[in-house]
Amino acid sequence: MRIFDSHCHLDDRAYDKDLDDVIHRMHDAGVASAMTIGTNLERCIKGVAIAESTPGVYASVGIHPHAAKSCSENTLKSLVDLTRSPSVRAWGEIGLDFNRMFSPRNVQEKWLIRQFEIADALKLPVIFHERDSNGRLLDILKTHSKTGPKGVVHCFSGSEDELKQYLDLDLYIGITGIVTIKGRGADLRRMAASIPVNRILIETDAPYLTPTPERNHTQRNEPAFVRSVLMKLAKVRQEDPVLLSETLWNNTCQLYGVEP
Repeated sequence: MRIFDSHCHLDDRAYDKDLDDVIHRMHDAGVASAMTIGTNLERCIKGVAIAESTPGVYASVGIHPHAAKSCSENTLKSLVDLTRSPSVRAWGEIGLDFNRMFSPRNVQEKWLIRQFEIADALKLPVIFHERDSNGRLLDILKTHSKTGPKGVVHCFSGSEDELKQYLDLDLYIGITGIVTIKGRGADLRRMAASIPVNRILIETDAPYLTPTPERNHTQRNEPAFVRSVLMKLAKVRQEDPVLLSETLWNNTCQLYGVEP
């Protein structure tokens, strides 16, 4: 099987001491590629450097809503400069997070819209983060998209109505290890069974959201564990995991502009 972890954070300090081992385990598990996701300028620089030096790893750049209060036009200019690297294939993760409110709502919205405009101008797909925005992210996407957003709703955990609206916008839906967790993942498993197969990506969000059974042994997630997400998704959808993995591989390559 060829597996693509569509969303992880290899720049996280959790991997500073053993990143090479993490990459080896990733490849040993059949995870041929991974997208390491940017969240602030410093981490974007680090992530792009990792992607440039690691076969099969690509990078995105962007300012996470938690870091929106530290964003500026100069910051975004530096991110645009980073997109000159052939390893950079997406913009994100960007979006709205009204749960923890590390940045004020109006600031989050301002820099979401500005980054959305930049990604559109650069023709880069967008990785969206949404938590407790009560439909506000959807409102912004519908209002500010000129051609329809090309991107993925990372770590989807919304309602059936939100899922339908994202699909109507032709967005991909990112499925994480939450789908493997007995109680917390029940609603996601139910909805995942009905998502069109050409709209699904799988991801770890590593080092966070460790799937079962790995979470019984370690708190730190890593790209190799996306295989467990695939296997649970195949079981939920009653599909052959080998065939499903190939479809998901092609979905991810198509979104990120990677040669299959």
